[in-house]
Amino acid sequence: MEEQNQDAVNNEPDAPSKGARNLRLKVCGMTSAEQVLELDEMGVEFAGFIFYPNSPRYVFRHMPAAEIKRIKGKGINKVGVFVNAPIDEVLKTVDACGLYLVQLHGDETPKYCEKIADYVTVVKAFRLRAEDNVLWKVKDYRDIADMFLFDTEGAGYGGSGKKFDWNVLKGLSIGKPFFLSGGIGPEDIDLIKEFKKDPVSKDLFAIDVNSKFESSPGIKNMDTLRDFIRSVKQV
Repeated sequence: MEEQNQDAVNNEPDAPSKGARNLRLKVCGMTSAEQVLELDEMGVEFAGFIFYPNSPRYVFRHMPAAEIKRIKGKGINKVGVFVNAPIDEVLKTVDACGLYLVQLHGDETPKYCEKIADYVTVVKAFRLRAEDNVLWKVKDYRDIADMFLFDTEGAGYGGSGKKFDWNVLKGLSIGKPFFLSGGIGPEDIDLIKEFKKDPVSKDLFAIDVNSKFESSPGIKNMDTLRDFIRSVKQV
């Protein structure tokens, strides 16, 4: 593909600025266009669509590419989540679905990420354990990925619905905007407030939620989300 996706360029989210007042929100595993537009009305900045066939939230079981592309809210950005997919497949899906960002959630190499980043904004995900050296883990991606996402190490590539030990990040200077993910639920507002006090939070770009706000895989409990979003925006 010779030309960069224009939607991706025109809708790239700004990096967090000094003194930014509110945390951003990403709600992942979306399978309903109607719910995405509801999130847009609530002020959610990112909706995640999972393009990993092994996931129970694999979006193509619920919506064709053309329907995803037609989703255009006032401020919500569409994020495509991929796991070790062929590069051509990722780029074609970006175009077919009108994605603004790509989240690479597998074992993608820096060279792989670089090829995707030449075309669209890239969020590289890392699954963490308490004993991980985070700065060592991300070092080869620092100059390639636009943002990072930190999730919980699990048996597979999908979300585990469990939190990792956020202490593994505390005191670090990530030097790159990052999403905080992994089993975050309605009861975690105080934990988020506490995390925001740590110096590492200067690079915290957004909170990423999924399964803890579902009535079934891919279907969100909008009332619970609404309350959580209101609380997060006050952090």
